[in-house]
Amino acid sequence: MSDDDTEETVEPELDDDAMRRFPVPDLGELPADLRDRIEDETERSGFTPNIFSAMAYKPSHFRAFFQYHDALVDDTALARAEVEMIIVAVSGVNHCYYCNVAHGALARIYADAPKLADQLVANYRTADINDAHRTMLDVAVKLTECPTEIEEADLEALREAGFSEEAIWDIAAVTAFFNLSNRMAMFADMRPNDEFHTMGR
Repeated sequence: MSDDDTEETVEPELDDDAMRRFPVPDLGELPADLRDRIEDETERSGFTPNIFSAMAYKPSHFRAFFQYHDALVDDTALARAEVEMIIVAVSGVNHCYYCNVAHGALARIYADAPKLADQLVANYRTADINDAHRTMLDVAVKLTECPTEIEEADLEALREAGFSEEAIWDIAAVTAFFNLSNRMAMFADMRPNDEFHTMGR
């Protein structure tokens, strides 16, 4: 194989501006398992998503955060596009800049819908989505904005929309986790990578 045939390797780089209220750690000082995970994500994405730079501030939280994140996207009864739709709708009502942009890119890619993320952030109720997905987002946003008002009727609406019991659990789990993620991103003032703004357009 000639040098021209080799793929260019993108080196991980923790952006000092990944968050503005806490220091971003030095990559070389991180535990080996964090460095390995960051290298894997950098190779997959072509850049180092700033959430990895930011969450590395506290390694034990990094591990727990991404282990739960991985379970939510890998072991789910929902399609990946549905997961991202929930994240973007929830992040939209929470006004989370990082997640709006980063997961907006993923929603566009997984749904193969260039305008979808912008619609969900602005007002998911007027987005070009089907009735089942609107019901899904109704419940996710209700759980976000007024969790004490969730009742059996909300679960029944999801059943009638065609969601399985496992999928209903997963809708709540994704919603709850990304409410946590939104709040940490806003508290630390995490900033999305420039690359996210144009992905899937």
